[in-house]
Amino acid sequence: MTVYSSPFSASASQKSDSAFDDLSAALGDPRPHPTEAALVQLGRALMTELVDLLSDTALEDYQTLIAEALIGAFHSAAGRIERDADRARDTMRALDRDFDGSEAADNELQETTAKARAGDAATQACELIRDAAAETWTTATGEVWTAWRGSRRGTHLTAAQLEAKQAIRAIRQRRSGEADPGGPVIAFRGAPSADAAEDAGRIFDALNWARQEWPDMALATTGAKGAERLAIKWAQQKGVTLILARADFDAHGKAAPFRANDELIALDPALCLTLVHSLDRSRADQRPFGPALNLGQKALEQGLRHLPIKARAA
Repeated sequence: MTVYSSPFSASASQKSDSAFDDLSAALGDPRPHPTEAALVQLGRALMTELVDLLSDTALEDYQTLIAEALIGAFHSAAGRIERDADRARDTMRALDRDFDGSEAADNELQETTAKARAGDAATQACELIRDAAAETWTTATGEVWTAWRGSRRGTHLTAAQLEAKQAIRAIRQRRSGEADPGGPVIAFRGAPSADAAEDAGRIFDALNWARQEWPDMALATTGAKGAERLAIKWAQQKGVTLILARADFDAHGKAAPFRANDELIALDPALCLTLVHSLDRSRADQRPFGPALNLGQKALEQGLRHLPIKARAA
């Protein structure tokens, strides 16, 4: 006989082993919550089933689109639930401000508070499923998923992801003493063709060195294919905060990659890393990648430290 373990929370007498389990247990809902481990397993199982089903079939050509849609669905759900919880918190503040001591007002405040806290737990649940599915997608295919819009709060599976504009605002606030967004920023731009094994090794070497120099670093890039996707994978594996300055081709046309460089420079990076072409000399296209050259040039103009990534010395 096969015995299946319950995917729901343990009894109150059992000690929880995660922040999510502590949060859900504190809600006081008589219905059980899935445990964090069960939510992570769900994300992994969903993505594993999807990859297994689509691989080597006529739908394989669309596998990336479908997989990213699955991950994005949980990301979208987390955002919608979080907005509902935020609205509940706004109501809480209004009720607290106008509290008259009546039983009706007290009940309404308690119900609104419970709704906000339940929303926080549901948001975290969706984030855990999302990140587990994304992690499984990367393991299965080598591809990395990043949220197309907005920032993404990190879980224990992955570090946070910020939009460049949000990070720039945070840095300006830090300078004015209003907030501290964290450690130094390391900016990186690399050629889309620089995705060979030698490229990956040298990119990882450079980023590992940077992390030794600035242990609390954040990595800023545009998320372009090739070298920059390799850098994103490194950040996800190391739990390093990721800042994305995406090229907005709809707004800026062909100038978009260079406008993205302006956002990277505005982050006031401690170091700019560039890889202008693949280090694999067997690659036919050895033309330098213009946006990477441009970032290096802008760094020098602004007096920022610039380090080009090169092949290992013979």
